[in-house]
Amino acid sequence: MAAHRRMWPVLLSFLVALSLEITPMPEGMTEARPAWLAMTVVFWALADPRRYGLGFAWFFGLLMDVLKGAILGQHALALSVVAFIALKFRQRIRVFPIWQQTVSVTAIVAIYAFIILWIDGLTSDVSIVPERALPVAATLFLWPLLSWLLGWARRHLRVA
Repeated sequence: MAAHRRMWPVLLSFLVALSLEITPMPEGMTEARPAWLAMTVVFWALADPRRYGLGFAWFFGLLMDVLKGAILGQHALALSVVAFIALKFRQRIRVFPIWQQTVSVTAIVAIYAFIILWIDGLTSDVSIVPERALPVAATLFLWPLLSWLLGWARRHLRVA
C-alpha cells in the first residue's frame, strides 16, 4: 500500500509532462516546445531505474502517440531508446555536476529528436529545418530547473 502512495508524484509528473506536450502554444512557438516527456523519462530512469524504466517510457510514448495523432509507436520507440540510454549511463550521469548532466541529457534528447525526425521522414515528406533543433536547445535551459523540481519532489514526498 505504501508503494502505491509513493507512486502518485511520479505519475503526476508524467501526466503534467504529457499535458505540456499537447497543450496548444501561441503561433510561432510550437516548434520551440521542449521535450517535456523525454526529460521526465530521463529523470525518473536516473532516479529509480527499477520502477521507472523502459515500461514507463513505452507506455507514455504510446499514450503520446494517441494524443498527438502520430504514427502508433513513434514516440514509444523514441522514449524507449531515451530510457535505455539513460539506464545504460545512469551511474555516470548521476555523479556529474549539473552542467555536465545538462549536456548529457541534452544529447539524449537530441537522439530522441533525431528518431522522431527519422520516423517522420520515413512516413511523410518532411524537410529538415533548423526549427527542429529548438526542443533540444530548450532542454539545455530547462533541464537544471526540471531536475531540481523533480528532485525536490522526490526527496520531500519520499518517492524513491
